[in-house]
Amino acid sequence: MKEILLAHGGGGEETRQLIESLFVKHFGNPMLERLEDAAIISGNPQLAFTTDSFTVSPLFFNGGNIGKLAVAGTVNDLAVMGARPLYLSSAFIIEEGFPFEHMQTIVASMAEELQKSGATIITGDTKVVPRGSADGLFINTTGIGQVVYPGLSAGNVQPGDVLVVSGTVGDHGACILAQREGIELESDLQSDCATLWPLIEMVLTTEIEIHAMRDPTRGGLAAVLNEWATTSQVGMDIQEAAIPIRQEVMGLCELLGMEATSLACEGRVVFAVPQPQAEALLAVLHTHPLGRDAQIIGTVTSAHPGQVILHTEYGARRILEPPQGELLPRIC
Repeated sequence: MKEILLAHGGGGEETRQLIESLFVKHFGNPMLERLEDAAIISGNPQLAFTTDSFTVSPLFFNGGNIGKLAVAGTVNDLAVMGARPLYLSSAFIIEEGFPFEHMQTIVASMAEELQKSGATIITGDTKVVPRGSADGLFINTTGIGQVVYPGLSAGNVQPGDVLVVSGTVGDHGACILAQREGIELESDLQSDCATLWPLIEMVLTTEIEIHAMRDPTRGGLAAVLNEWATTSQVGMDIQEAAIPIRQEVMGLCELLGMEATSLACEGRVVFAVPQPQAEALLAVLHTHPLGRDAQIIGTVTSAHPGQVILHTEYGARRILEPPQGELLPRIC
């Protein structure tokens, strides 16, 4: 009998296959089949609607906790669809015996993170399950936002576009991995977990034209680029040396045989913009703390549609494959 594997929740190729062969097959409708970070509901005003569940292990990590992650992750899924976050729901599945003090810390961090986007939790649910039925705490959040920049889509990426990432990639995944496995690092590596709306709102108030935005969570940068290349049927040429990666993240990946581009981020955004807009976007991003490490990482081409080509520092080229296998379970 075929079983669900941890790899099906990793955000890579197996996740895509599960969604398309099971959920889209049975729930299929035009809004769902777009498979964006949030569904866009037609009307005046247009609304964006998203939901997410958080099972991260450990619950507390350097730079945040499951509560901060839940709010930031949901707000970010709205923001990259050009939507101002408005309302959230929050449902808690709590294991019997979970320390009340930990719960208080988590909820307080959620309230603090909400202030950064102006969103409000207006409804929710609480369930307590017997000891051993859950790993401490799971949180589900749903978000509604008002679309202020319509038309963003994974299918809108065009030849001639330039690809920009707002900061270093892989920080969240590397931080969780190091903490989970007890790997001692010389530096104080933190998760990049952050609410992106203040940064994105600043960009949206300019005249910069944007074709697509995405936060590279499960599956990381590699998953986003491959999804865009496949959905828009374009090729991508990525300069490996231009991808901002912290030395400690690179070192951890070399030690464990992993790709930094496949590690999750929780406070970064990838942009696809027309080439004449790229430098202006970079200049705006550099004025904000969340965008000070922003870089142009590559271009979109009509050649090799559906493929992401990584140009290495040594002049070689290789295909940047979509992440596959059991990457890093329970990363968010």
